Amino acid sequence: MKKVVRLGWTAIMALTLASVSTSCGGDKKESADANKVEEKIVKIRTESVVKQEIEREVECTSVLEGYETMNVSPSLTGIIEKRYKDVGDRVSAGELLVRMDQTQLKQAKLQVANLETEMKRMDALLAGGNVTQQIYDQTKLGYDQAKEQLEFLQTNTFFKATFPGIVSARNYENGELYNGARPILTVVQINLLKTIINVPEIYFPKIKQGMKLNIISDIYPDTKFPATIETIYPTIDAATHTFQCKVRIPNGAQKLRPGMYIHTTVPVGKEKVVAVPYQSVMKLSGSNDRYLFLNEKGYAKRVSVEIGQRFNKYIEVFAEDVCEGKEVVIQGQNGLIDGTKVQVLTSTYEEEAAAKSNINSSVVLTDEPDTGKVVSAPAEKNVIDQKK
Repeated sequence: MKKVVRLGWTAIMALTLASVSTSCGGDKKESADANKVEEKIVKIRTESVVKQEIEREVECTSVLEGYETMNVSPSLTGIIEKRYKDVGDRVSAGELLVRMDQTQLKQAKLQVANLETEMKRMDALLAGGNVTQQIYDQTKLGYDQAKEQLEFLQTNTFFKATFPGIVSARNYENGELYNGARPILTVVQINLLKTIINVPEIYFPKIKQGMKLNIISDIYPDTKFPATIETIYPTIDAATHTFQCKVRIPNGAQKLRPGMYIHTTVPVGKEKVVAVPYQSVMKLSGSNDRYLFLNEKGYAKRVSVEIGQRFNKYIEVFAEDVCEGKEVVIQGQNGLIDGTKVQVLTSTYEEEAAAKSNINSSVVLTDEPDTGKVVSAPAEKNVIDQKK
């Protein structure tokens, strides 16, 4: 009898342990299910990366200069007898600008006159055989040198403009002693301007003399001033890896002035580039780093990119992973991180907007006490008919 009781207690304990074990296993399973996090899915729209042919342009900035600049700086020091022009005055080619002290010029004129008389006498003596050729040649040399000195003094005493322009600076007054430290006047040509632009060396073979450009000044943002590449400098700057081009700019209306800041774009030919929609490229806050997201087999992949030229709604990008045929995210990228699972929406913005509009126009509220109930208009009619 006692043996039977022990067996009964043994069975009871076994059943109890089994129950506890089952209960614990169930709790672990429920705990595992509770800890399991559902993977987040972000809805996105994408567009395929394409290669587009563009007209490549290089943007250059520079400062305008007068096509010619003349500093009225006589080669001889002396008193300034008369200054005929002042700052802002317009001058014509050949117009007298400054008259210097004429003392040396008058002496040179007398010397040339005396030597000219001497030369006539020497010509007669040489013809009669009364003077040697050596003496004649020495006299002739002195006469020629005196004439050259007279021309030199004539030019530096009566200083004339060599081109039409405008006086941009004055450093001396009438009667002052000119010492050569600064020019008396500065004349700048403004009906014709020039500028020097720096172009990256990679485009050296594509820049040609005579190429047409448009100059734009911030003062006249809606006006384009035609220009021409006149000279291409033959060397490359080793420090900046650029070369210089001299640009000729007609300025008949004289709206532009020397010293103005301008910018221009230089066409360097057509080229196929990798382009993505502009809104797909994002900027990292606090820096100039740019990036975008690709759809890689249902998961977002963040790719750092460098941007190039923008044209219409597309922008050129440089990145090894961004190539033709890849799917770039154009909507929904704000909620993405690298590795996020994504779902690509196939409907367009217009289709979704039309669908929402149709739903809103077909839904009405009922007058029933349950204010949270909404039915469509046809369904409401069927309910009324059944009540009748």
